[in-house]
Amino acid sequence: MNRSWFSRFSSWLSSMAGRPATFVLAAVLVIVWAVTGPMFHYSDTWQLVINTSTTIVTFLMVFLIQNTQNRDTAAMQIKLDELIRALNGAHNALLDLEELDEKELTRFRRQYEKLADEARVALRDGTPDTDSPFVSSNEEDGEGKRDGA
Repeated sequence: MNRSWFSRFSSWLSSMAGRPATFVLAAVLVIVWAVTGPMFHYSDTWQLVINTSTTIVTFLMVFLIQNTQNRDTAAMQIKLDELIRALNGAHNALLDLEELDEKELTRFRRQYEKLADEARVALRDGTPDTDSPFVSSNEEDGEGKRDGA
């Protein structure tokens, strides 16, 4: 595996940030800071230490977590695309769906909501809901059509 140093670093740091020990360490640091307040007479510098520290950590963590999340999401999308591609009867039009614009996604979502409603009615009527209906990317298509129809 040939990952960049930043990918390895961000994965490691994200993993470390999510550990209970890291939370405990952060909590201890806040407690130590709060306890030292009287020693520093609750000065502006004393307050600035925690404000600056937390701001810097938060700022950097946003980018680090976003990087990790982007890679995880991309990997999951590829895996889902492979499942769709490999599954007999699955609609290949659903591959790479995350790249569609909002209007196209809404059109697909409406068709699947309609299919879900029909499946719930079928279940209430005691019929199976394991159909493989035709799903079209066009609004005027797909109304009641089935595979091979």
